[in-house]
Amino acid sequence: MERESDVSRLVAEARARGGAPFLLSLLEALRPIAPVLANAMLVAEPLAALWGGGGALRELADLLEEPDGFEALRRSLAEEPME
Repeated sequence: MERESDVSRLVAEARARGGAPFLLSLLEALRPIAPVLANAMLVAEPLAALWGGGGALRELADLLEEPDGFEALRRSLAEEPME
């Protein structure tokens, strides 16, 4: 349940900023190295926290680290937003 709320919140935030299509394309391109990218995000988290983005980066890293989280994020981004 918590994972679904994390995915929903990240997707809603990406859509609100107009970045959902870009994020979806980026996810598709980086699929093979998603676990490595997740670890790099965890390393960058303290720096991102200085600008207030540490929590979001951590949530994204957690999602990318596991195949089911990655796939849930990709599916949610690919769906048409409900209005």
